[in-house]
Amino acid sequence: MIIVDSKLEQRQKDGKPIKAGFVGAGMMSKAILNLIEKNIPGMRVAAISNRTLSKAKDVYEFSGVTDIKVVDSVKALDRTIQSGGYAITEDYTLLCESRELDVLVDITGHVGFGVEVLLEAFKHGKDIITFNAEVDSTLGPILSVYADRAGVIYSGSDGDQPGVTMNLYRFVKGLGLTPMLAGNVKGLQDPYRNPTTQEEFAKYWGMGPEKATSFADGTKMNMEQACVANCTGLRVAKRGMLGYAFDGHVDEMTGMYDYEQLKELGGIIDYALGAKPGPSVFVYGSIEDELSRHHLAYYKLGKGPLYSFYTPYHLCIFEVPTSIARVVDFGDHVLKPLGAPVVEVISKAKTDLKAGSMLDGPGFYTLYGECENNDVVLNEKLLPIGLTENGVKLIRDIPKDQEVTFDDVEFDESRMIFKLYKEQMEYFK
Repeated sequence: MIIVDSKLEQRQKDGKPIKAGFVGAGMMSKAILNLIEKNIPGMRVAAISNRTLSKAKDVYEFSGVTDIKVVDSVKALDRTIQSGGYAITEDYTLLCESRELDVLVDITGHVGFGVEVLLEAFKHGKDIITFNAEVDSTLGPILSVYADRAGVIYSGSDGDQPGVTMNLYRFVKGLGLTPMLAGNVKGLQDPYRNPTTQEEFAKYWGMGPEKATSFADGTKMNMEQACVANCTGLRVAKRGMLGYAFDGHVDEMTGMYDYEQLKELGGIIDYALGAKPGPSVFVYGSIEDELSRHHLAYYKLGKGPLYSFYTPYHLCIFEVPTSIARVVDFGDHVLKPLGAPVVEVISKAKTDLKAGSMLDGPGFYTLYGECENNDVVLNEKLLPIGLTENGVKLIRDIPKDQEVTFDDVEFDESRMIFKLYKEQMEYFK
């Protein structure tokens, strides 16, 4: 957003930077903090919470920050920030309670812990940005209700595919068109990949093998697209999306879709495998007005009925500062669910699974995720993959590629993620 840079420059001149706190000290945290501390005016990462303090310290030191203090109380945390120093702590609740921090960024990537962080932030009136499609796709609608009640912003981030897609979606709507399809370009999708097959790739790029797996097996992309669906009202045309393989440009794919079907469904989310440019996101819009169609043809967008718009990159870490400024200075959500869930990500067996075995969650050995419309999920009692992070036991055999239902598993209903999911179903009946 163009207005963000001017606001941040003014903050820099005034000596009033946005003060952000990070929860999580992995590869993403290191990269984002390094960017902010070295290249972004009017903003600083004043505190990091992580279960392992040495990792939080390493994140700061990598960027040349030396004034680092370990804190164990809100008073010590705020005093450190007030003095211009940088704080690290094992206790994320201190960041939620701090009066000095303007916003939090959740970069944990875990469902159970991510929910804990979000609820604590809401409790203390703290705006929070997430890099956690696992949480957002599973519990985003009900968490958005909690955030609204608390009067805070709970938002996804620019740079991640859902944020980039939503920015493009809003741009297309702003032109007066009706978005009919929001798509994601994938270079690889193999639902049977696992942490062993992805180990070398993960090591090379400095990420956990489960993260690399969730990218390769399609689970992460399905979660990201579910987030887009829940923020736009777009549905899926079939379980797992259409996912056409195409080696040309996304502009050339508009004729592959049944326009009448898109209208009947009210628009869809989808993905393209192997299309160009990659990676990218794309939105197809339509407009009935004949004069507008005439001018779209003049501007080289074709004759319709679908008009193609795309963003050829998603720059992840480089766009997070924009999200922070949008939330703090403009009260603008990058992503916000409209209300009831529209699409969820269900669990399918990655291999033959035996009764008595434990499910291991997204990005591991037992499951992969696919998008499905919420009404189907509820009718068939399908189990969202975001609920399978740990502690879910199979009570019957499940063959490879079969969906897992709630009737197929045992789980601790007292766990917060299950309580929230049940509340979400009840709230939006």
